Amino acid sequence: MLIEKLNNAALSNPFETLGLQKNPEGKGLILTAWLPGAISVEVKSIDSKKKLADMEVADKQGLFTCKFENTEEFFHYSFDVTYQDSKVNVIDPYQFRDEAFYGLSSMNLDVRNYYKTMGAQLIEVEVDGVKVKGVRFAVYAPSASNVSVIGDFNFWDGRRYPMERSLMGEWVLFVPGLTEGERYKFELKDPMGNRLPHKADPVGFYAEQYPSFASVVYDQNKYKWNDDAWIKSQENDKLKQAMTIYELHFASWKRHEDGSSLSYREMAAELIPYVKEMGYTHIELLPIMEHPFSGSWGYQPVGLFAPTSRFGSADDFKFFVDECHKANIGVILDWVPAHFPSDSHGLARFDGTPLYEYEDPRRGWHPDWNSYIYDFGRDTVRRFLVASALFWLENYHIDGLRVDAVASMLYWDYSRKAGEWVPNVDGGNHNYEAISLLRWVNEEVYKNYPHCMTIAEESTAFAGVSRPTYNGGLGFGFKWNMGWMHDTIEYMKKDPIYRKYHHSEMTFSMIYAYDENFILSISHDEVVHGKLSMLNKMPGDEWQQAANLRTYMGYMYAHPGKKLNFMGTEFAQSAEWNHDSQLQWWLLQFDKHQGQKRLIQDLNKLYVSEPALYNADYDKRGFMWLDHSDYQNSIFAMMRLDENGENAIEVVSNFTPTPHEGYRLGVSKPGKYKIILNTDSKYYWGSDYDVGGEVFESTDVSWHGQYHSIVLNLPPLATLFIKRIGD
Repeated sequence: MLIEKLNNAALSNPFETLGLQKNPEGKGLILTAWLPGAISVEVKSIDSKKKLADMEVADKQGLFTCKFENTEEFFHYSFDVTYQDSKVNVIDPYQFRDEAFYGLSSMNLDVRNYYKTMGAQLIEVEVDGVKVKGVRFAVYAPSASNVSVIGDFNFWDGRRYPMERSLMGEWVLFVPGLTEGERYKFELKDPMGNRLPHKADPVGFYAEQYPSFASVVYDQNKYKWNDDAWIKSQENDKLKQAMTIYELHFASWKRHEDGSSLSYREMAAELIPYVKEMGYTHIELLPIMEHPFSGSWGYQPVGLFAPTSRFGSADDFKFFVDECHKANIGVILDWVPAHFPSDSHGLARFDGTPLYEYEDPRRGWHPDWNSYIYDFGRDTVRRFLVASALFWLENYHIDGLRVDAVASMLYWDYSRKAGEWVPNVDGGNHNYEAISLLRWVNEEVYKNYPHCMTIAEESTAFAGVSRPTYNGGLGFGFKWNMGWMHDTIEYMKKDPIYRKYHHSEMTFSMIYAYDENFILSISHDEVVHGKLSMLNKMPGDEWQQAANLRTYMGYMYAHPGKKLNFMGTEFAQSAEWNHDSQLQWWLLQFDKHQGQKRLIQDLNKLYVSEPALYNADYDKRGFMWLDHSDYQNSIFAMMRLDENGENAIEVVSNFTPTPHEGYRLGVSKPGKYKIILNTDSKYYWGSDYDVGGEVFESTDVSWHGQYHSIVLNLPPLATLFIKRIGD
């Protein structure tokens, strides 16, 4: 019976019953309206507001009907509804079937249409000369027996706005009169008719925080961008571009005195000048996609299409990105397509079935993070993920995506013991479905947004991560060099007296340096969970700790590969990173920390001003060992060259507290040389050890495989950058 279905939110085909229908008992049309709580209803013309009829009460629970026997032509109308304490005019959603279904078929033509069709779309239709504005809701839930959209506009009553199911499993409804800012969710029933927890919109563009976690209607087209010049400037070869990245966690970079986080607009005012002062070219944000638990740092997202509302509106985040671009700073986002949390309002068992996740827990549940793993083989999930990646590039002008936990996607046996995983069709451990998904993501990014880039966090020896898909690679632009990070940090943690036994840990990375397009990353993962801050990883007394860190940072900037450092390292934060607090800005009252800050400023400035340090990072002609075998003294000497094999920068690092008088260094050409950066300078809180002069003139003494050489003094625990300044 109709009234029972309506009253139990069990009507799955409302357009076949509600609204205007052919009168099955005779000529004309019959109009049916479901308005729980209404006392009386008048039907009016939508264009002239002329009264057309009074509706009869078919059931006192809220069902009204009336007949129009003298017309066979459908028309548009509105209702004047009288309730016990109010009278309102509403436009019936159930006269807009075509508008509700509009665009669904186009999603298969271009994946970018996904986020222009699904979710809550603000649209305007014109009927009978009248423009009707509202929101078209669309949600994918093929196994649900019923779906309703609920919100403040219908008292969160799942009986009032039942949605219609498409042939492909989307549930749709156009609700006239709704505007930006409306809160909503979806009420679903599983295949057996059991009501599920209210679900946030998987393609929601904005959301509230706890306790509601409600999705919010948002107008993507309202913000006016001012970064055309920046976008155009990025149409270049990223491999040859200077890239020094400041990784940060939005909530804990800096806070108000009351402990609250800065907003998007406040961060634009404070962070951007700081990043400019420090000389970074890019910032990388830990995930700002909506997530329910702050302690996850954003790595357990439920809203892959929504910037978190913790720090302001979606337009505020656009403003932040826009201001970064106006200051010539690129913005990279961490993106998490590997897994999602089990929160009841999220994607988990969305329609009562494993719609987004693998059903078998040996594939669909991640033991490390206690979260669900996306079903990378299901077409609808693949489109959802690819659309999310493109969404941020199109709607938020993001310059790059750093894809989290790629290794966990590539292997079925990642963090699993024998018997805890299911092999692929060939009996191996590669997840072919995830591999093809990542290739698709990268192909779509570089095809549609060639000024953008993708970066893989991938910790294994999987071949071709940053190689083109047409060559069998995954198609990423870059890959984090996790091996370099691990090896060099382990070396630095050792007392200098023992480093000679681990000399190869600093040189091993050059054996595979050209296998991928590497970014040298000292990330957030290295300064949490008992790993100590970068400063406190270093051995020795207070001075030696700081000197070790300065030497290491110099070595990092000299080594081939783009650079990334997590916030706090730039001024030698002493404590581990705490996501519930802010950085230890008070340390900058001390010379030691000011020295580290000045060093990073100068390293960044030197790096971007010398093409030899960046534009041949991935070309073997851009790097040469001068001496990688002096393990007894823990000294490393190298030469960096630009893409033309010119403008050499010689770099030498002394990783012991023992200075070396009269050190001979091979140089590329005869002439006069100058130290252009010395990490031991007193300006950086170094010892200012006498290096032997201001200018060093070469002699024709062959050394380090070069026909010429200079002689200088190597300070203790220091990295020197040396450049030819003339004949």
